[in-house]
Amino acid sequence: MALPRPTAQDIIIIGATGDLSRRKLLPALYELHREGELPSAGRIVGYARARLSDQDFRTLAREAVGADTIDDRNGAWLEFEQRLAFVCAREGGVPELKHRSEESKRIVYLAVPPTVHAPIVQDIAENDLVDGTRLLLEKPFGWDRASAKNLNRVLHDVFDESQIFRIDHYLAKEAVQNLLVLRFGNSLFERVWDRSVIDHVQITVAESGGIDGRGDYYETVGAGRDMAQNHLLEVLAFLTIEPPAAFDARALRDEKAKLFRAVRPLDPARTIRGQYTAGEAAGARVPAYHDEDNVDPSSSRETFMAFELFVDNWRWAGVPFYLRTGKALQRRVTEAVVAFRDVPIRLFQEAAIGDVAPNHLTFRIQPDEGVTLSIQSTMPGSALRVTPVDLHFRTAETFERESRDAYTRLLLDAMQGDQTFFARSDGIDAQWRVIQGILDDPPELCLYPAGSWGPKEADALIAPRRWHLH
Repeated sequence: MALPRPTAQDIIIIGATGDLSRRKLLPALYELHREGELPSAGRIVGYARARLSDQDFRTLAREAVGADTIDDRNGAWLEFEQRLAFVCAREGGVPELKHRSEESKRIVYLAVPPTVHAPIVQDIAENDLVDGTRLLLEKPFGWDRASAKNLNRVLHDVFDESQIFRIDHYLAKEAVQNLLVLRFGNSLFERVWDRSVIDHVQITVAESGGIDGRGDYYETVGAGRDMAQNHLLEVLAFLTIEPPAAFDARALRDEKAKLFRAVRPLDPARTIRGQYTAGEAAGARVPAYHDEDNVDPSSSRETFMAFELFVDNWRWAGVPFYLRTGKALQRRVTEAVVAFRDVPIRLFQEAAIGDVAPNHLTFRIQPDEGVTLSIQSTMPGSALRVTPVDLHFRTAETFERESRDAYTRLLLDAMQGDQTFFARSDGIDAQWRVIQGILDDPPELCLYPAGSWGPKEADALIAPRRWHLH
């Protein structure tokens, strides 16, 4: 059933000329417009330091959404661009932003670095823009646990928690949300979802590209802040939380916060930090991290991180979780693999082609979203021969459509006031607690060539098991 259209409200993008706005936010808003899911009234106001007119901003937005290549005979772009306006932060600032707004309700999206979140929030408060505002903040939320706590204090001095929407776009990916449906909508899985049946769990978030010209940003965050503290732990949560009392924002986020508090802080001896050297990844030449623009030639910033993690609760006690993420790896893929315990008696070892491998349940989040269950089966023929086979479900094949971009879902949920797939302050604090020791005293850096699967030390981390990817 389709959601009701959001009530009239303005959409304000702080940092509207930046990379995030061009690549994700403006295209997502245009898709919502074309699908009839934007509010019936309200402006989309860009705000940045650039000196642009309304028409300049409309031209920028048209290029961002690719409207020139879209069949626009129904006038979708012409309707959309009438909503677009721009305010220069150098000329008028937030007071002018308030003047250009039309509605009493609005979402304000901070598509800017965390270092400027606090002063922008103060400007919003000083110009009486708090009432009716829902504030959206991009990750990372702070730079460490202390700064995250401080930012929360600043936010809560101005906004109620119900007005704050902390974004982790992995939460809005349909394939990630499907983890909850597969677990709690199918008794087959939940009945075997604990330490008695599961041997270990792996989560991989791999990117084949380097830092893509974002050296100034990546030098301040690295893989730990950029991916481990948020994306990896959020996927972990959906795989491991207890069933919520209801499928709503409070119940789901309560269970996530409990889960994060049960996660043992990372052990430096079981954490691998890596940095890529020159090589070829996914058919493209990638320079060494030290040779990227705006990177300190002596930088020890990690572009890869792998670690063993434990959840100290009744369901998961003793089960190891192996998480890894990195830039310039062999291919782009995000998967979560649940490895079940081996069968107690290997009746068919002599008939097996190779070793009889334990069952694996693989959740492919990107690309080619879907689920694969690896089992053992007989081969046709007169002799009994056993071989591993895969049972596949692919989203695009089954539903004959691709999943929506995560930012489309996030923006729509925020306009509806639905916080279910947004992070909460206590959960974020518990996430920082997990990795803070690694940030304070980082393990030694290991090098790996671009186009590999990371440092060889990451393979030793999981031994005698091995990393599993489809």
